[in-house]
Amino acid sequence: MQFRTEVPVTKSNFPMDYTSGIMLLGSCFAENMGDKFEYFKFQNSVNPFGIIFNPVSIEKLIKRCVDKTYFTEKDIFYHNEAWHCFEVHSELSNLDKDEFLLHLNALIESTNQQINKSTHFIITLGTVWIYRNLESHQIVANCHKVMQKHFIKELLSVEVVEKSLQNIIQLVTSVNADAKFIFTVSPVRHIKDGFAENQVSKANLLVAVYKIVNCQQSNTNYFPSYEIMMDELRDYRFYAEDMLHPNQTAIDYIWIKFFENYVKEEEFKTMQEVCDIQKALHHRPFNPNSESHHKFLKSIDRKISAVREKLPFAVFDSVV
Repeated sequence: MQFRTEVPVTKSNFPMDYTSGIMLLGSCFAENMGDKFEYFKFQNSVNPFGIIFNPVSIEKLIKRCVDKTYFTEKDIFYHNEAWHCFEVHSELSNLDKDEFLLHLNALIESTNQQINKSTHFIITLGTVWIYRNLESHQIVANCHKVMQKHFIKELLSVEVVEKSLQNIIQLVTSVNADAKFIFTVSPVRHIKDGFAENQVSKANLLVAVYKIVNCQQSNTNYFPSYEIMMDELRDYRFYAEDMLHPNQTAIDYIWIKFFENYVKEEEFKTMQEVCDIQKALHHRPFNPNSESHHKFLKSIDRKISAVREKLPFAVFDSVV
């Protein structure tokens, strides 16, 4: 007797390995996936400009970085005793204007380099509900708690989303011809927009991504994280306390489905070795001064040395 519907995941035709450069962009679920890549010591970067939910704002930042269009004073504003930019997340906001601009433009430089050298781009799309600034008529990535009267809320059409995703692919491949793309729709529900509105938003994203992936089979894949959450994990025990975000059990499950199909199988052994080290590093000893614990530490050092022979870029935390 079967008690759940399992979502089939197609094996990637361009799987990743430890030589891959992986860039993750998009919603908070991109951060969840990025944490997993970091845990297993892949070479990855995640949301240099912070969490971005809609595809148009992701496209705008990629274009800015590819073209090296630096931020100027006209791109930032002062509000609630800090400097902000409508194109980036509020975690980057700064009390000092000059420091803010320097940091933003340093991120353009580093992200430009990442775009040029990364092999895989994982784009996690959260919503197509956007806010347009009434003064500039531009779509913003973050409202930074500016009063609602300064924006109008809109729903991006399938056509606009599809065009934005096409532009993202074209921008990246214009400087990195061999880049591969993995699109996924975030399993996080945006019910602050409304229950029906969230479903409409996810539907527009799904249709647009479906069109893109089916038109560009050679360098794009679709990973069904949204479908796994909605169909395989359709129970509130897989949600965090807010009942909107997947909890750690769900994230771990989706990650397993991902790496089993998007990472080369010959890397699984190294991943397990890294995992064993990570668990050991967070082991809390009963007696840190005991001889057995000192032997344990030497054993960890040997394992780290063995892994670093294969992954010289891997950096591990100190023993807890």
